[in-house]
Order: sequence, then C-alpha cells, then structure tokens
Amino acid sequence: MSRLRVLMAASEVVGFAKTGGLADVTGSLPQALARRGDTVAVVMPFYNAVRRADVPVEKTGLAVPVPMGDRVLACRLFRSRLPNSDVPVYLVEHPPFFERDDPATGRGLYQQMMAGGYRADYPDNAERFVFFCRAVLEAVPHLGFTPDVIHAHDWQTGLVPVYLNELYRARSGYQKIRSVFTIHNIAYQGHFGREVVKLAGLPGYLFNDAQLEFYGHLNFLKAGIVFADAVNTVSPTYAREIQTPEFGGGLEGLLRKLRGKLSGIVNGVDYEHWDPAHDTHIAAPYTAADVFEKKPVCKADLQRRFKLPQEPDAPVLGMVARLVSQKGVDLVMSAAPGLLDLGCQIIVLGEGDQEYHEQLKELRDKHPDRIGLYLGFNEGLAHVIEAGSDLFLMPSRYEPCGLNQIYSLRYGTPPVVRATGGLADTVVNATEENLAAGTATGFSFQAYTANALYNTVRWALTLLRDRPADFRQVVRTAMAQDWSWDRSAAAYENLYRKVTGVA
Repeated sequence: MSRLRVLMAASEVVGFAKTGGLADVTGSLPQALARRGDTVAVVMPFYNAVRRADVPVEKTGLAVPVPMGDRVLACRLFRSRLPNSDVPVYLVEHPPFFERDDPATGRGLYQQMMAGGYRADYPDNAERFVFFCRAVLEAVPHLGFTPDVIHAHDWQTGLVPVYLNELYRARSGYQKIRSVFTIHNIAYQGHFGREVVKLAGLPGYLFNDAQLEFYGHLNFLKAGIVFADAVNTVSPTYAREIQTPEFGGGLEGLLRKLRGKLSGIVNGVDYEHWDPAHDTHIAAPYTAADVFEKKPVCKADLQRRFKLPQEPDAPVLGMVARLVSQKGVDLVMSAAPGLLDLGCQIIVLGEGDQEYHEQLKELRDKHPDRIGLYLGFNEGLAHVIEAGSDLFLMPSRYEPCGLNQIYSLRYGTPPVVRATGGLADTVVNATEENLAAGTATGFSFQAYTANALYNTVRWALTLLRDRPADFRQVVRTAMAQDWSWDRSAAAYENLYRKVTGVA
C-alpha cells in the first residue's frame, strides 16, 4: 500500500501554541501518521507563544510573497519539529499579525482582554487568517514533497480549500492535491464582512448563498465545508448532531445537503501522558491487574490534597473542565445537594465564567468537608483527580469529542456523561443488558436535566456499593479500551485515500 503525503494546516499546535483541543489534535495526529510511514508536515503561524515555548527553531532562508488584495506582504518561513519526532513544523512569520500574544497583558492568539474585564476578538482576525491561509498555499513548493492532501482545521484555515480550488488548481504541482477540512467545534465559525472577499483576492461571484455568503457575511467555516473534498468532525455522533438546528449553528441545512462528504472520526488520546501505569503525578501507579489495590491510595491522596476527610467509603465524584455552560456545570450545581445526600464528595478543577466561580466557591464554603475546589488549571492535579476519583462527571450540553472521559476510561474511573457527541461514541452505558454482555464502560443519560444526572450517579453508586462485582467489571472493561491516536490515524488514512484515490 502506498504511503501518503500530508500537509497539516492549523492555527495552533501543542508544544508551540495552544488554547484548546485543536492544538492536541494537530500535535498528535501528524506523529501518529508518521509512525504509520506517511510523510507529514505541519504549518502554523509564528506567534510569540512559539518563542516562549523555547522549542528549537531554525531559519529556512525562504521569503514567500503573500498576495493580500491589492498588496503583497512579506512572509518568512521558519522550521521546527514536533516534540520527540522528526515531523517538521513550518512557522509562518509576519510580526504585525502574529507576534502580539502576551499573557501578561491579556493578549491571546485570537482575543484580547478589554478594559471591562471581558475578552474580545482582534478586529483584524479576518486579515490575519486570510494571510495565513494564502501563506499555506504559497508554502507548498518549499516543503520538499508535494502533498496528496492538505488537511485544514477549523475556521482559521477555512479559506485553504477555497484557494486550492479557485486560485491554485491550475498551477504546476497543485493539480492533484486534495483537501480535507475538520470541524472541531461548529460554534466558532469566523464571520466577517463582505469586504473580506476582495481582501482575500477571491472573485466576487463566490459570495453567494451556496458558497461563501452567510447572512450577509463571509463565513470561513462554511467556506471550508463547501470547497473541501471531504469534511469531517471529531466524532460520528457530533457529525450527525451538527445536521440538526440544535447543534448546527445555522449550517445544518448545508451539512445535510453535503452529508455525502461528511464523516466523524473520534480524536485519539496520548497514552504516553495519560496512563496510570507510568503516571508520575499520582500516588500509586497501577494497571488493570492491581487497580483495586492501588486506586484507594490515589483516592486518599486526592482527599488529602483537597483537605477532605479521608473516608474510603465516601464516593468521590471528580470533574475537570472549563467552567462554562457547555460543560454542564449548571447541572452539577443543581444536582449537588442530592449528590451530597448520597454521601458523595465532589471535587472540581477548572476555570471559566465568573458566575460559576462564585457559585462553586459558595458551595465549597457551605460544605467544606464535602466539596473540593481548584479554580484554574493544574496539569498534575488533573491527573490526581482522574486517578483518585470513583466516578468522573462530564454532563456536557454538547461535546464534539471530549478527552477527559477517555482519560477516565484508562484510569478505571467510570465516566458519568450525557450521551452527546463524542461522549456517546466513547462511553458504553452500564445498562443491565450491557453489564450482562460485559461491554459497559461507564454511565450515561439523555435528558439535559439535573435529575437525570442525579439518577445516573445514584445508579452508579448502587453498583459501587451493592453490586461490586458489576462495578469492577465496568472498571476493567473501561481500562481495556483503545482510543489511541494510532487508531484515529488509521481512520484518517482511509479518508485521505478516499479523496485522493491513492491505494
């Protein structure tokens, strides 16, 4: 079977610059493809964050002209590598666009902190990412290989398939390149004024309802969906959900129309960093063979760290999440009194909306011996919560893929999830039928209500307390699951072969 040549285009990559799960995908998937023998390169903007990351960066000596409307702007290409790999990362340098992020002044990759304490998008984001998309295409002749596929991610790269089809297809070296476009979260689409079409150097006739136009604006995400040869998102269930008004963000009709080229592939996780067998963050590393002997040690350590009574029989419910409405924080808050009545301790790590910060602090102050709270993010503590909790709460309103529920499976901490998006695809509910079949890996519910969450936790505790053999079976089955990047990479290879015809 022929090996594939892939160029990955993304606005962030873990190890270089990160705001969310997109960076994890674009840092891990290329390495998994390379392990399978494919030729892969990544291209991203050269932010200040890259300099702060202290990764080795070398000059290529290449200066690439990037057309922008009636101007041509300068772009220099630098080169690095994904950590612990030979996968090259090409960095698009243009200081006015990309060297502004500075955590000390509240300036991020896409947004800045305003005087009122809220975040706002940079007013020139359209210009910044028009430039980046065009630079991706201009960089192709300098990679040392001609890609079979350009794989673009999220709205920031939505114009890449448009440029490939409309402006570059006839050029030498571009004729056979195909495009794949991944939607990581349809809530973020990149809406900009009509004038951006001219800035982008695209013909005005493309600004129509079937192609670039979206309620009078240019929609970068829509552009990627329309012009890419294949579109995927990060779980099969989310691919179905975004074809409905509830989840589609106004693009559901388009996605239904184009459903023949839409698919879902569950993200992988990095078991090098998330595996209790060799986790240096936890009190007692363990495997499926000794999980029930070692996990209580991790639980006691977790309780100690959060200054909760070290009661072995008190079920610990862990939650690591952005504290925003998407993640079901409101359900946890509403269900908390009932969960405490069941004898539970609840431990939450995360940051987000101020209203949830205040509500959680109030709950913690009211029940200091039952509620543990860490506002912020702490990587090591996230591992401690995964290992020490009895159950992991992830009752999301929507969840394109989700990672923490997959970490929980490996750590033998059955997740309690709402059956949406990737949560539905990765967690097998502990119904009596699934318990009898030995396939159950966690607990799930459908209705987005606090009562549904409460009843699901109560059922999980029934197994934990009264049917320990069944609960232990759930734990062992969960730990045996394979949601590695190698599995995901194989699915992406199939998608690439489908669009390119490479056998």
